[in-house]
Amino acid sequence: MTPHNRAKKGEIAPIVLAPGDPARATLVATRYLEDAVLKSDVRGMLAYTGRYKGVPISVMGTGMGGPSAGIYSYELYTAYDVETIIRIGTCGGLQSSIAVGDLVIALTASTDSAWAHQYNLKGTLSPACDSGLLFAAKAEADRMGIAAHYGMVFSSDLFSAYNALGAESWRGWARLGALAQDMESYALYATAAWCSKRALSILTMTDSCTSGRGFADAERITGLYPMIELALEVALRSA
Repeated sequence: MTPHNRAKKGEIAPIVLAPGDPARATLVATRYLEDAVLKSDVRGMLAYTGRYKGVPISVMGTGMGGPSAGIYSYELYTAYDVETIIRIGTCGGLQSSIAVGDLVIALTASTDSAWAHQYNLKGTLSPACDSGLLFAAKAEADRMGIAAHYGMVFSSDLFSAYNALGAESWRGWARLGALAQDMESYALYATAAWCSKRALSILTMTDSCTSGRGFADAERITGLYPMIELALEVALRSA
């Protein structure tokens, strides 16, 4: 179907969970989906389709960084008629009130990326999530007893400069209220807006810029379960 996805038309569900790491796509498919089938593995970016509580759901890795996430999300929206993409990623926390393991749900995304330059806008774009998905996430997180924070995230092309404890670059964004830094939410939200589709970014805070604390190695899989389970429940409400 595209240079980056060999799934046939109709083999990708209308709702897609989108981790950056393709190994996380395999985790979702094997742990949570019924009858999951691998539909694409181009460039190692794995895509599966199965069912969650009877509802068709796909999960596909998007790679690292805004351009990669933007390409995969654009093709899912335009070539596969996907209506909703829910990012399930990790982030570095920029506020001391956010504990390691808490979820950050991106209301809006700011960036240092040039991704939105392609739209030739006469201003600065600050893309937002789909409000219906946000309200569903808030309701489900409350019901499930999951600690979640809602607000702006900062999506950067410069991973280490903003994640390293002691680096000063992230502090300005924290002062302006950014909850966390990732790399992909901005491109996803901008692409969804351009395509008139829906997107939500649900992130697990794995490493804190304010304290230097982070997940232990063993937690970098199990610590993501609440995020994945919340995303699946939001997908159900949105089907």
